[in-house]
Formats: sequence, structure tokens, C-alpha cells
Amino acid sequence: MTCPIGHGPGPYETSGERVGDAAFAALLEDSAEELYESAPCGYLSTLMDGTIVKINATLLDWLGLDREAVVGRTRFTDLLTVGGKLYHETHFAPLLRMQGRLNGIALEIKRAGGGRMPVLLSSVVKHGASGEPLLIRTTVFDGHDRRAYEEELLRARKASERAVKQAEADRARLQDALAVLQKSLLPDSLPTVPGIEAAAHYHTASPDRLGGDFYDIFAIDGKRWAFFLGDVCGKGPEAAAVTSLTRYTLRAAALHTPDPVAALTTLNTVLHERYSGGDPRYCTAIFGILEPDPVTGDATVRLASGGHPPALILRADGTCDYLRTPGGLLVGVVAEPNFVTAVTTLGPGDSILLYTDGLTEARTGAGRTHLYGDEALREFATGQAGRSAHRLIDALTELLAGFGDGLDDDTALLALGIPRPTHPASGPVTKNPS
Repeated sequence: MTCPIGHGPGPYETSGERVGDAAFAALLEDSAEELYESAPCGYLSTLMDGTIVKINATLLDWLGLDREAVVGRTRFTDLLTVGGKLYHETHFAPLLRMQGRLNGIALEIKRAGGGRMPVLLSSVVKHGASGEPLLIRTTVFDGHDRRAYEEELLRARKASERAVKQAEADRARLQDALAVLQKSLLPDSLPTVPGIEAAAHYHTASPDRLGGDFYDIFAIDGKRWAFFLGDVCGKGPEAAAVTSLTRYTLRAAALHTPDPVAALTTLNTVLHERYSGGDPRYCTAIFGILEPDPVTGDATVRLASGGHPPALILRADGTCDYLRTPGGLLVGVVAEPNFVTAVTTLGPGDSILLYTDGLTEARTGAGRTHLYGDEALREFATGQAGRSAHRLIDALTELLAGFGDGLDDDTALLALGIPRPTHPASGPVTKNPS
């Protein structure tokens, strides 16, 4: 390539560098007025009363207006929508007067064709040499991208709120269904047993899952009554199925052979044969036969236990202790368990309490690190000795409520007691609070 003398590239200069220098020189030649008019944002200046005295071409293009129709003839608020005017008068203008500067205020401006354009405004008050306000300079940014982002956030938020509401509704329906199913695994009400007062309570640790605790009391014949209470291993639908099977098996077994050991043996056979595969299922249970004596007012109780916590016997004289049932493995674990019968007699003012281990395994203390335990329960029950079965269950219900979040397992309670005579026999009688 031939270059004119004096105009060719020097020894350390390339033609590409000459092009870059030319572009930089052209940039430097941009006037301040051109930069103002063609800026990627809108500029305008107004007097303190809002009259527009200067506006750049970018903002005029957005508005679809001519400079002659705006400068000196239009106030800033005339460019705003109705809502924007209201916000300007009540918030924007007062704050600007007090602070002298505002940034990033979202408003909408009107376009000549009737449309609207979202914008972000930043304004500053220019003061004279003596501090008096002279005019307001405002920068106007296109707010379409921000508006689209905000609308997307709003849509996402509404979708999230709908999803949360739907989840809450689904959970409520599930809880209702679980409550109905849980109720079907327990007696609707306790029967009236002549000469005996019966009371029960079931505490559900979580409304979102089915528990495996169960209890029942029913007549065997005209003189004897069967009762039982227990806890199936596990939670959920599988445990509910075992609970239902256990209740009906014990009821059928008691009607066929009214003996505690025979009833638990039958249940053990059913569970062991049905669940001896890859998904073993078992339970703890305590089963009793109650036979009131209408002549003496006493009642004979025969009990057998399959791995269940021992029953508590509360006496009218204020004493309380466990009725031990030796032996008795978990029901359904082995093919031939050894269940043993224990016998006691209840007199007027005496009660027997059956419970599941949710009570004794409740976590107590500041760190919820200690279990409530058998001894604490015995001491508590001693304070309730001599009281009616209903008052005993009421006291235990309050105790369970006091555990708060330390009670994380379902708990079933069943109390049977012989009421004190309404008219005591003559002679000295030791009275206990009831």
C-alpha cells in the first residue's frame, strides 16, 4: 500500500491503532448538548412550581411530544398519570422539598397516543448562591425492565401463596381423614359397667400421622367384662391396620375363651403367622377380666401382659403401686410366648390404671433430656389415690398437656374404679380427698 509522504504509519504504529485513535477523537468531539439530548435516559429541568424549562430529546421521544408544546407550557405533573399526580403531590414533592434529593421513585408517565410508560425518577433541587431553591433537575429512566421483573415476582409470589393455601387445604383434609380413621380404631364411648366407673383418654401427638395405641372394654356375659390396652409398633397406615386386627382379635378371643392368657396367646398366633415375613409387626398389650361382686361391692381383676408397662393399682387408703405381671414378651415376636396371669381385688374407692409408654417416656426438664419415668408416674398417681376414675383421667390429661413438646408419642389411658358408697356405713371411716 502506498501512503502519502508524512501520513503513513510510524515504525511502531499500525493501521488498526489509527482507527482506534480516530474513534476516540470523534468521541471527544461530542458536545455536552449532544450528550444531553441523546442520552439513554430522559432529562428535564423545572422551575420550583413544576414548569418545564428544559427537556431532552430522549424524553420527548418517549412522550411523543414536541419541544415547543412542552417547554414553558407544561408542568411536570402534566406528564404523570392520575395516580402519579396524586403521589407527586402527597409524597414526592413534600419529600423533595425537605430532603433536596430523591432517588428511584417508580411512577408512570403518559404518552401522546394514550399509552403509559413505567419510569424511575431521580430528582435534585438546585440552589442559588444564597441558598434559595432555583429549579429541579430530574433524570427519568425507562422502567419497563423493572416493571416486568416486579410483575414476574408478583406472579411468582401469588403462585407460591396459592400453592401454600392448597397445601394447607390438602393437609387439613388429610388431618380430617386421619382423625376419622383414628377414631374408628377406638370405641366411640365406654359402656356402662354396673358397679364400676370407667374413664379413658387418648392423646394424639401429631395430627399428621396415625397412632398405634388402642384400648377397649366390653361385656363378656352378664357378670364379667373384658378390657385391654396396648401399643402397636410403628405409625401410619400399616400400624393402623395392625391396630384394627389386634382389637377385633382380642374381642373375638375373649368371647370364645374369657381368659387373659388365652386372649393374648390367640393374638400372638395371629400376628406371628401373618407378619412373620419381611415386615414383622408386633405390639404390647395388657388384657384383663373384671368380675364385680354385687354382694360385697368388690371386683376381681385378672390380668396378663405382653411386654406392656405394668398396671397401677390406686387404693382408697391413699396408697399406690404397680401390679407386676412377670414374663410376657412382646405379642407377635415369638411363636410360643409365656404369658402369666396376675390377680387383684378392687374395693370401694380403689382404681386400676392402664397406660401406654407415651406417658412414661415423655421428655422433661429444661433440655428435654430426661424421661418422666415409672417412679414419677407412681408418685403422681399416689396423689390421686382414692379419687374417682374420671378425676384420675382428668388429672393425667392435665399432666400430659403440661409436657408440651416433650410429649412426642401418642398416649392412651384407661382407668376402672369402684365408686365409694354414697352413704358410708356407721363407724369410724378414714376419708380421703376425692
